[in-house]
Amino acid sequence: MDNPAASANTMRMPVLFVGHGSPLNITLKNAFTGSLEALGGSLPRPRAIMVISAHWLTSGSTRVCGAAKPRTIYDFYGFPEELYQIRYPARGYPEGANLVASLNKEVHSDQEWGLDHASWAILKHMYPQADIPVFEMSLDYAFGSRSNKPIQYHYDLAKSLKKLRSEGILIIGSGNIVHNLREIDYNLEGKPFEWAVDMDERVKRNLLKRNHEDLIHYLNMGRNASLGVPSLDHYLPMIYTLALQEAGEPLRFTYEGFQNGSVSMRCFQIG
Repeated sequence: MDNPAASANTMRMPVLFVGHGSPLNITLKNAFTGSLEALGGSLPRPRAIMVISAHWLTSGSTRVCGAAKPRTIYDFYGFPEELYQIRYPARGYPEGANLVASLNKEVHSDQEWGLDHASWAILKHMYPQADIPVFEMSLDYAFGSRSNKPIQYHYDLAKSLKKLRSEGILIIGSGNIVHNLREIDYNLEGKPFEWAVDMDERVKRNLLKRNHEDLIHYLNMGRNASLGVPSLDHYLPMIYTLALQEAGEPLRFTYEGFQNGSVSMRCFQIG
């Protein structure tokens, strides 16, 4: 249902970071998925949604999906069969993809991708009717590649996309702040590891202080930083979200918690 309190045509859209966690959340009813439902009901209705996905990694350029009918991508393995039967048939938004490419020459259009679970696993709870156009943007990041861009590059690229907010586009960075699958507890509700809690709390304090510098140079946050963020794929979507924060713009946490002991589910809204 549309939120009557606001219109995407008359106000700047907020920006979200969502810690999406396990694909099991696609069908679970828990505190995390409940927070997504509440968030979808509280936001002004967007004209379209752009998701910066931890699961679309490209090498050498950033890509934006301009497909009119993006496919549902099942980019996970070994999960219950019912998850592979679910579709999220949102239409795409080629106009938005073209706008992104026009705002930054480092971004190139792609027609082959679709919606991986960084998008549809959360949007299924936020907007279950799939009646808002959705498109994804990739991360120019490849495991083991010497061409990987520094975090500052991603932050600066995101800054160039601020116009999207005034065009009614809801931007969602979808990843996880702390995400270490090497240390995972296969119990979804397993007690979080002390190092994971420590790193998550350090990030929280820097978010509240608007200390983007230390979040960009995250290894400055102490000995647990490399354990909490062993690779950047799930951390970078948060960096994109932060770069879109305007001076004096508030940040609030919409969910805090952990799954599998080593995955922070922290989510926040800017604006």
